[in-house]
Amino acid sequence: MKLKHLTAVILSMGLIFMISCKGKPKDADIQATVVAALQSTPGVNADVKDGVVTLTGAVASQADKDAAENAAKVSQGVKSVVNNITVTPPPPPPPPAPAAATPADAALKTAVDGIVKDFPGITADVKDGVITITGESKADRWKKLKVALDGLKPKKVDASGLKVK
Repeated sequence: MKLKHLTAVILSMGLIFMISCKGKPKDADIQATVVAALQSTPGVNADVKDGVVTLTGAVASQADKDAAENAAKVSQGVKSVVNNITVTPPPPPPPPAPAAATPADAALKTAVDGIVKDFPGITADVKDGVITITGESKADRWKKLKVALDGLKPKKVDASGLKVK
């Protein structure tokens, strides 16, 4: 009878030993689980060594970085997570579009261009009703141009960029 009890005890201990000695998850298995968990976070890579997961890559926000780390942590067999993911800054906003010319400026610009075409070496621009003149001219030609431009009734004729000979 003692032999039966001893045999039963040895078999029970052997069974307990076999159950408790279940092998650790392999790094490849852990990596497969982590990669599957990270599918919703594109741009993130995972490497596993001795149960330690190292995350690399780039994401658009801190929330994405944290979500990737949390997804890796809940995978079975993960001892710890090293999060080397970088957060890329958002692109700068586009420069403001140049203000569209008002219909009054467009009409004034058309009239100014019609006058200035007869005065080589002189260019004109119109903004907010102000005519800005640049270039080079003789004094008598400038006087004729000024009279013609004043006839258009602009807010102002700015000739500070004009060189008069």
